[in-house]
Amino acid sequence: MTLLPDNKKIYFASDFHLGVPDYDNSLVREKRLAAWLDSVKHDAAEIYLVGDLFDFWFEYKTVIPKYYTRLLGKLAELRDMDIPITFFTGNHDMWMFGYFEKELGIPVIRQPIDREINGVKFHIAHGDGLGPGDKGYKFIKKVFASKFCQWAFKWIHPDVGIGIANYFSHSSRKANGDRDYVFLGEENEWLVIYSKELLKNRHYDYMIYGHRHLPMDIELQPGSHYINLGDWIKHFTYAVFDGEAVELKEFTQ
Repeated sequence: MTLLPDNKKIYFASDFHLGVPDYDNSLVREKRLAAWLDSVKHDAAEIYLVGDLFDFWFEYKTVIPKYYTRLLGKLAELRDMDIPITFFTGNHDMWMFGYFEKELGIPVIRQPIDREINGVKFHIAHGDGLGPGDKGYKFIKKVFASKFCQWAFKWIHPDVGIGIANYFSHSSRKANGDRDYVFLGEENEWLVIYSKELLKNRHYDYMIYGHRHLPMDIELQPGSHYINLGDWIKHFTYAVFDGEAVELKEFTQ
């Protein structure tokens, strides 16, 4: 169990999707994200970035996607201040192969994790591929995670490979429209169903996810909350744990 120092907090945020819809709009959101990180560094005991930081990311052996200078610099600054940062891969940025760990000292997590802080039990995950349904994506995720496919993709010139990936990502976003922002009801929300199944075998005070893009705080049973962090495309929301409770907030600066 981890004990939170006095006057310190833990922050959670996800689904920034930097890179969309275009360079100029992404840069505005990147600056806003950097400002948020700057605003929490004075009392952050730890920061969790819970997936889809980028709309697309693929690390070649000596090449990473350009842009994102302000964000990467801010993350490096916070790590130089010895603020722990944990990054979860999402369905848009799963192709990370050591850059964050080596250059920034930020561990990259690919599976759900459990944490106990001040006696409060957390389950934390990006959320993609969890719960029932979405069989098509689950199959695609296995393909994308295969060593052969990653090996084959790295032989495509970055200008071509990243261009193709961005095209399909943007097309998918246009096809989905505003569906990411419609609450489906507890009985149809896959991550709610997944969380309720977990609670049959173990108690969690907070089950924190990204992926869904809709800020949610639902008490699934007495003392157990399902938290979805929302996104930084439309909502600019994050969660903060003060040692006793988790609260969803909006960054309005």
